[in-house]
Amino acid sequence: MTLDRAAGLAETARALAAGEVSSRALVEQALARIEATQPSLNAFRIVRASAALAEADAADRKLAAGVRLPLLGVPVAVKDDMDVAGEPTAFGCRGDFPAAAEDGEAVRRLRAAGAVIVGKTNTCELGQWPFTEGPAFGTTRNPWAPDRTPGGSSGGSATAVAAGLVPAALGSDGAGSVRIPAAWTHLVGIKPQRGRISTWPRAESFNGITVNGTLARTVGDAALLLDAASGNHPDDPHQPPAVDVAAAVGRDPGRLRIALSLKPPFTALPARLDPEVRDRVVELARRLDALGHEVEEADPPYGQIGLGFVPRAAAGVAELVREVPDPALLDPRTRATARLGRLLAGFPLRAARRAEAVLHRRIGRFLGSYDVVLAPTTATPPPRIGAMLDLGGWATDRAMIAACPYAWPWNVLGWPGVNVPAGFVAGGLPVGAQLLGPANSEPLLVSLAAQLEAELRWHEKWPEQPALSDSPAS
Repeated sequence: MTLDRAAGLAETARALAAGEVSSRALVEQALARIEATQPSLNAFRIVRASAALAEADAADRKLAAGVRLPLLGVPVAVKDDMDVAGEPTAFGCRGDFPAAAEDGEAVRRLRAAGAVIVGKTNTCELGQWPFTEGPAFGTTRNPWAPDRTPGGSSGGSATAVAAGLVPAALGSDGAGSVRIPAAWTHLVGIKPQRGRISTWPRAESFNGITVNGTLARTVGDAALLLDAASGNHPDDPHQPPAVDVAAAVGRDPGRLRIALSLKPPFTALPARLDPEVRDRVVELARRLDALGHEVEEADPPYGQIGLGFVPRAAAGVAELVREVPDPALLDPRTRATARLGRLLAGFPLRAARRAEAVLHRRIGRFLGSYDVVLAPTTATPPPRIGAMLDLGGWATDRAMIAACPYAWPWNVLGWPGVNVPAGFVAGGLPVGAQLLGPANSEPLLVSLAAQLEAELRWHEKWPEQPALSDSPAS
């Protein structure tokens, strides 16, 4: 027996524990779907077919022996910026990367929960852009509209989940890189509190602005994967207090004060909210009001928060470029950002990091009046494939800020955010909205997102695509 692609993470784990299906059958099914869609969607950089089947067989033996773990035998995927033992971590780059000697901490914790890692998903070069295209791996496409990008930089993970290749996947989010592709592929995407999911073997990723997060079709599945991957390496500098996020699914969030923030944060470059995207977010605000929440328009006092972002991001790129086997193969935009990062890595970086405490106090005071911020995740629907691929550096920055000005401030703050599907605009293109909260507010955000999901049932909508066989490839 196999499961329909609509079976999510929790349902798959339940069926495995009940003996209704084997892990091997599910992994074979996932591998068949990946093989069938790789030429068109191109979600994966590495497919671990033999290793995943061996891991599935081991999971089946444990299940038969009565072992029960949260994700025992469930196939999942991880983004190709995370170390998986025996596989290279190329992070969207060309070159001869060595195989990782051991799993990164997030992957280790997924395995400890019993998950089977079927592969590593595509990401743009060093995770810098809101598209998943490049000479290292080709073009990853959006299952809802193959002429559109799924977003980035966790575009491969989003495509894999949206197309039903795996029930859930890990991504990473440094300026919206989980939330943006979640918005553009009709998924739930959780960017957790900094340190919630370890980025080890990096003590910090991009000087603390990048965190690992989850993508799934439902709030419950995204929360389940988050809990399974959460926890810290002993040397992690950020170790937030533990929270049980999955337990918040279905919990009444109470009557919340919600700030509807439609104004783009300060970006130094123009950004305009697409009217159709605005309408979808405002509709979501009206739904929240109808659920009994107090919603009013108000914008967090971001100020010039970008001054706290650019040095951290650019210096992070410079650090990664030093580790690439052949920097000459990198995109010219990457090399230019690395040069900037080397210039900013001294005093500007230290000043940017010190500014975070000021921002915490200022925006924390705002959140004394509101429990949650509701904002667009992106300013536009997903762009067409190739729209940003061959632009120069300045033109790429302008295009990125025009499309995605809303997500990155919460990376500077290090606080949680959840993308929820907000519906569709012309052409059937998905868009999303963010629920943003203060430090360690994942349970609150998840309970609110689950309340919306119960009303809107977004997980019941699937992209049109060629029928996929549920049988292993012959």
